[in-house]
Amino acid sequence: MLQRILFAALMSLVLCSLMTLWVTLINLGWSSDFLGNWARAFALAWPAAAGISFVAGPPILRLSQRLAGGGHS
Repeated sequence: MLQRILFAALMSLVLCSLMTLWVTLINLGWSSDFLGNWARAFALAWPAAAGISFVAGPPILRLSQRLAGGGHS
Protein backbone atom coordinates (compact mmCIF):
# COMPACT_ATOMS: atom_id res chain seq x y z
CA MET A 1 0.00 0.00 0.00
CA LEU A 2 2.84 2.41 0.81
CA GLN A 3 4.37 1.80 -2.62
CA ARG A 4 1.01 2.53 -4.28
CA ILE A 5 0.64 5.80 -2.34
CA LEU A 6 4.21 6.86 -3.15
CA PHE A 7 3.80 5.99 -6.82
CA ALA A 8 0.55 7.98 -7.09
CA ALA A 9 2.08 10.96 -5.29
CA LEU A 10 5.29 11.02 -7.32
CA MET A 11 3.70 10.34 -10.70
CA SER A 12 1.04 12.99 -10.13
CA LEU A 13 3.72 15.43 -8.90
CA VAL A 14 5.68 15.09 -12.14
CA LEU A 15 2.67 15.14 -14.46
CA CYS A 16 0.92 17.94 -12.60
CA SER A 17 4.08 20.07 -12.52
CA LEU A 18 4.64 19.80 -16.25
CA MET A 19 0.99 20.07 -17.28
CA THR A 20 0.23 23.11 -15.12
CA LEU A 21 3.44 24.75 -16.35
CA TRP A 22 2.46 24.11 -19.97
CA VAL A 23 -1.18 25.16 -19.67
CA THR A 24 -0.35 28.26 -17.62
CA LEU A 25 2.24 29.28 -20.21
CA ILE A 26 -0.16 28.70 -23.11
CA ASN A 27 -3.08 30.50 -21.46
CA LEU A 28 -1.31 33.43 -19.78
CA GLY A 29 2.09 33.64 -21.44
CA TRP A 30 5.32 34.57 -19.72
CA SER A 31 4.89 37.51 -17.37
CA SER A 32 6.24 38.86 -14.12
CA ASP A 33 3.57 36.95 -12.18
CA PHE A 34 3.96 33.68 -14.13
CA LEU A 35 5.49 31.73 -11.24
CA GLY A 36 2.71 32.81 -8.88
CA ASN A 37 0.05 31.81 -11.39
CA TRP A 38 1.78 28.49 -12.01
CA ALA A 39 2.12 27.81 -8.27
CA ARG A 40 -1.57 28.55 -7.74
CA ALA A 41 -2.59 26.23 -10.59
CA PHE A 42 -0.29 23.51 -9.27
CA ALA A 43 -1.59 23.82 -5.69
CA LEU A 44 -5.15 23.39 -6.93
CA ALA A 45 -4.41 20.57 -9.35
CA TRP A 46 -1.99 18.30 -7.48
CA PRO A 47 -4.35 17.02 -4.76
CA ALA A 48 -6.91 16.10 -7.42
CA ALA A 49 -4.26 14.49 -9.63
CA ALA A 50 -2.86 12.47 -6.72
CA GLY A 51 -6.30 11.19 -5.75
CA ILE A 52 -7.16 10.30 -9.33
CA SER A 53 -3.81 8.53 -9.76
CA PHE A 54 -4.34 6.52 -6.58
CA VAL A 55 -7.87 5.43 -7.52
CA ALA A 56 -7.50 5.02 -11.29
CA GLY A 57 -3.95 3.61 -11.32
CA PRO A 58 -4.67 -0.07 -10.59
CA PRO A 59 -7.54 -0.46 -13.09
CA ILE A 60 -5.55 1.35 -15.77
CA LEU A 61 -2.56 -0.90 -15.10
CA ARG A 62 -4.78 -4.00 -15.52
CA LEU A 63 -6.30 -2.59 -18.71
CA SER A 64 -2.89 -1.78 -20.18
CA GLN A 65 -1.71 -5.31 -19.38
CA ARG A 66 -4.74 -6.79 -21.17
CA LEU A 67 -4.30 -4.49 -24.18
CA ALA A 68 -0.61 -5.37 -24.44
CA GLY A 69 -1.42 -9.07 -24.18
CA GLY A 70 0.81 -9.44 -21.16
CA GLY A 71 0.32 -11.40 -18.01
CA HIS A 72 -0.22 -10.07 -14.54
CA SER A 73 2.74 -8.70 -12.61
